Amino acid sequence: MTDRTDHGGDDGQLTLLHGFGPARLPSADPVRAAALPIARVLLDGQLPHLDRYFDYSVPAELDADAQPGVRVKVRFAGREHAGFLAERVAEASTTATLLPLAKIVSPLQVLTPEILDLATSVAERAAGMVSDVLRSAVPPRMARVEAEFLEPRHHTADGAAPGDPGPSGGFLRYPTGPAYLQHLAAGESPRAALTSLGGYGSAAWTAELADAVVATAASGRGAVVVVPDQRDLARVEAALVARLGAAAVARLTAEDGATPRYRNFLRLLTGAATVAVGTRSAAYAPVRNLGLVCLWDDGDDQHVEQRAPYQHVRDVLLLRAEQKGAAVLLASFTRSTQAQRLVDTGWARTIEADRPEVRRSTPRVMHATDAYQLERDPLAAQARIPHVAWSAAQVGLRHGPVLLQVARTGFSPALACERCRHPARCRVCAGPLAQTGRNALPACRWCGRPEAQWSCSECGGTRLRATVSGSTRTAEELGRAFPGIPVVSSAGEHIVDDVGEAPAVVVATPGAEPVAATGYAAVILLDGNALLGRESLRAGEEARRRWFSAAVLARPAALGGTVVITGDDDVAAGHLVRWDPAGAAARELAERQELGLPPAVRFAVLTGSREAVLHFLEGMDLDGVARVVGPSPVPPDVRRDAQAAARAAAGTPIRGGASTEALAGQGSHRALVFFPYRAAAGVTRQLRSRRAALSARRAEPVHLRLDALDVL
Repeated sequence: MTDRTDHGGDDGQLTLLHGFGPARLPSADPVRAAALPIARVLLDGQLPHLDRYFDYSVPAELDADAQPGVRVKVRFAGREHAGFLAERVAEASTTATLLPLAKIVSPLQVLTPEILDLATSVAERAAGMVSDVLRSAVPPRMARVEAEFLEPRHHTADGAAPGDPGPSGGFLRYPTGPAYLQHLAAGESPRAALTSLGGYGSAAWTAELADAVVATAASGRGAVVVVPDQRDLARVEAALVARLGAAAVARLTAEDGATPRYRNFLRLLTGAATVAVGTRSAAYAPVRNLGLVCLWDDGDDQHVEQRAPYQHVRDVLLLRAEQKGAAVLLASFTRSTQAQRLVDTGWARTIEADRPEVRRSTPRVMHATDAYQLERDPLAAQARIPHVAWSAAQVGLRHGPVLLQVARTGFSPALACERCRHPARCRVCAGPLAQTGRNALPACRWCGRPEAQWSCSECGGTRLRATVSGSTRTAEELGRAFPGIPVVSSAGEHIVDDVGEAPAVVVATPGAEPVAATGYAAVILLDGNALLGRESLRAGEEARRRWFSAAVLARPAALGGTVVITGDDDVAAGHLVRWDPAGAAARELAERQELGLPPAVRFAVLTGSREAVLHFLEGMDLDGVARVVGPSPVPPDVRRDAQAAARAAAGTPIRGGASTEALAGQGSHRALVFFPYRAAAGVTRQLRSRRAALSARRAEPVHLRLDALDVL
């Protein structure tokens, strides 16, 4: 056994399985295998300094099955470890005696050379470990499922044949849309950012994505489609199955469970399915002859992996497109600043409607607290539902359903002292108090402890007032305001997917809005200041994303569709009033470039004790390349500390997924390292090497994240 730091290999050895025949590759030649007696293995490790290849000898009895991409078991440091066989080579990189492979777990070559290269690139970009990336890329093994693919048999297509109703016509709304589809059908690889106008109906955004995938399939190529959540996944999958048939589409999401996920993974690996659709892990789907990678709503933070190295799906797909020469489609109702940067640099082209089409396809948008409305209704700025919003809802209910978007779920999710307005906190864990119903006792949102005899720590007051109305309270109040009209609440664990054409009041939190079959007659966007007031660099961008996602569900202005937005920020609301998501992204990106903030630059977050962070930085050469801010104390996270204390009191250890930052406590420090894109490869290489070196010396750990959305 020995280690090797390079990740090279002979791609000629790494061929994929073909069809549903025996899993062993027909090209496995015993003579050739005997000439390559060394197996290079990537361990499924936890330590950064072990994130490299290790050499093992291949016993004669395992020679035929020891092919690149198979799962193996090896002895390392006196214990048995799992890993992947990355390649077979003729000579070891050391003269020391090598340990033999202990076991071939399965002869299926589940790790293709393309995905191994992709995982390596993702780990390098995110300064993480390849093994961590592969946990997302390759599903856990299910032996019973593998048996279906190991036995030679004739494959019968699953599901009915596609009806293929033809193109939706959605791309005809955009001047460059038809040309994009033509390039895909011709086998070319255009890269574009689509600002969609399709919120509902036959030309919805799901149909637009299906049009792009079908055009790619016409050229004999496969596609990968990634969406942020299960609701979007169900809609896109239905659209793709309707056009291509169930046999061609494979769904990849952890929510389905290990067995269905692994079966669909193997369908893609063997070529039985050609289109992968799913959530984050679908970005690594082993699609053959990949021609298109498509990402819906790249601004959604659900696209960020929750485990190390915390990579964003957008970065994974862009790296994969570069490696395979595939087409790219970043589609959304808005445009993220990251997508705008790709457009500004010329890496991607825009697909968006011209102004006449925008006016024809979008609803009328009114700002409830602009100068004109305040002149007519001076109290509009203080009212949660201003008069213009009430009027729009009353008129809309004569013609169909009306949607009200609220910022928070629950009844009264935030309470304060009625006398001094100081936020009400739990006496045990200092969590915020909330009220789940009109007559319910206040209870802590963190630990659940009821507060029957609360008193204010500032003034001694005993009476509470609601500072924010949640979706449940809003629905209750609207039910009294519009007697005889059904009220539908979609929030939290109770999410409604669709509503009919009949008049109804629909109250939903952002991201939980049901789709009306013929569009909403009116959409009221409440709590604008709450969305814009988040302590985040992305607060304005995120608020606009949520506003556009709800507003696009309204009918066009020609059919009476109306949108009313509340909030004091005239600039943020103005982009919605003008329906100009591209202009908003360009403005936001320009401001960040002027200030040197992401995504104009990249940045790394180092978290740990002050001494550990300083020691980490001392070993790096960043002069003239990067700008270091800190280390400075991390603001104490009361909720995190309360949860950690509760786990400690219950004797529950913090397990594998917990990060160093989560364990750091109130005394932890944080340093931010900002660096330009042109220096990113060198800086991330230094960060990765430095962490591995300190890990080998068992130094105090430092938690490392790159481009973290929740820090700035």
